[in-house]
Amino acid sequence: MTILEAARKLRDGEVSSAELVEQSLVSIQKGNDRLNAFITVLEVRARAQAKAADEELARGHDRGPLHGIPVAVKDVFETSGVRTTCGSVIFMHHVPKRDAAVVEKLAAAGAVLVGKAGMHELAYGITSNNPHFGTIRNPWDLERIPGGSSGGSGVAVSAGMVFMAMGSDTGGSIRIPASFCGTVGLKPTSGRVSRYGVMPLDFSLDHMGPLTRSARDAAVVLEAIAGCDPRDDTSSREPVGDYVPETGCSIREVRIGLPQNFYLERLDADVDVAVRKMAATAESLGARIIPVRVPDIEALNAVGRVILLAEASALMEKYIHNRGQFGADVLALLDQGRLLPATDYVNAQRLRRMLQREFAQLWKRADCLFTPTTPIPAPRIVEKTVQIGSVTEDARLATTRLVRGINVLGLPALSMPCGFDRRGLPVSLQIIGRPFDEALILRVAAALEDATEFHQHAPKIV
Repeated sequence: MTILEAARKLRDGEVSSAELVEQSLVSIQKGNDRLNAFITVLEVRARAQAKAADEELARGHDRGPLHGIPVAVKDVFETSGVRTTCGSVIFMHHVPKRDAAVVEKLAAAGAVLVGKAGMHELAYGITSNNPHFGTIRNPWDLERIPGGSSGGSGVAVSAGMVFMAMGSDTGGSIRIPASFCGTVGLKPTSGRVSRYGVMPLDFSLDHMGPLTRSARDAAVVLEAIAGCDPRDDTSSREPVGDYVPETGCSIREVRIGLPQNFYLERLDADVDVAVRKMAATAESLGARIIPVRVPDIEALNAVGRVILLAEASALMEKYIHNRGQFGADVLALLDQGRLLPATDYVNAQRLRRMLQREFAQLWKRADCLFTPTTPIPAPRIVEKTVQIGSVTEDARLATTRLVRGINVLGLPALSMPCGFDRRGLPVSLQIIGRPFDEALILRVAAALEDATEFHQHAPKIV
């Protein structure tokens, strides 16, 4: 059931918020021991919020489609009176006195917060194998990673524990779990959603967005959380539009760019086939598939790695003296960042601006781009390298190869299920759009969902 379906049932009296929340809590209780999707579950608070939501709806006070819907947030979003750990032993007992802007807006929309989702330590990794809070496991195969860093959010949605879970995305951390867990994941344009009250990983690459069961659900959430926030100096004043695509929405004459270089190279064969089939589906719906050549994405990824290494290390500088507080993989990345020359960082920012200008030229030919989200389905937890055809690649670099650069550009991007591999693991399409054109990529995704059934599949293991 999607958010919009549940919202209709709530208003028709077929279900109550209390019942939806109880179903959510039962699902968490049954599955969290195996999946480890949640760090903190808010049973008492959630039941009280559900009761209040039902009473408001009964009085005719309707806050919109999220009213009474059980949701979760990644444990980087500060919650007043509830610990916010960032998946780190450093912040194990950190209890904020404020709510993050996103938490405030979800509450204003009537959503019921049932818990804080687990994650890769400090949001700095793609496995969500957390040395302090335990390994988060993929519900499609418990021996595989859910992706990261928003792994718990992806698992919670995929396993049916909540209707939506917020994530953060610095180099793919919403879209990678969406890809590996078979959900929709939306990274909005930089500045579209406030970062106020979110524990940061990177000054200039962090983005906030939802993981959901459908594109229209992602649109519902974006409408609730988007908008200018004077408390966040990166927040944009660009007007917020209507994001939820209408039933039977058309993508006729939408120009979809299909990259002829980089993005369709070095892919698992099943990923390649699934993405091309989804492009063919879009074409059958009247869209125009246009071959394009993209700028130097290898250089763009290098820029992203340099900026992230430097800025993440700067953020954690005051904690780095106590090396035992960090997991080995995160500590190694922080050490690398401290060794980077300032000239590398400055030059990376210069190259970033140049590549942003080059990439902007693509929008003269295309309205959005289709690429795979990840070149492979979810790797096994123990795998440090992955085999793609005849090439062996580092698992982290391979997993972020097709998503990292989009953070550097600050563009909106959506990951959606587009098929399954030979083992039944989810495969995902990434739709990349112009700045602040989330409405278009959501419409394209919704039209594709209307024509296919991939988003309706759920893992059988839970």
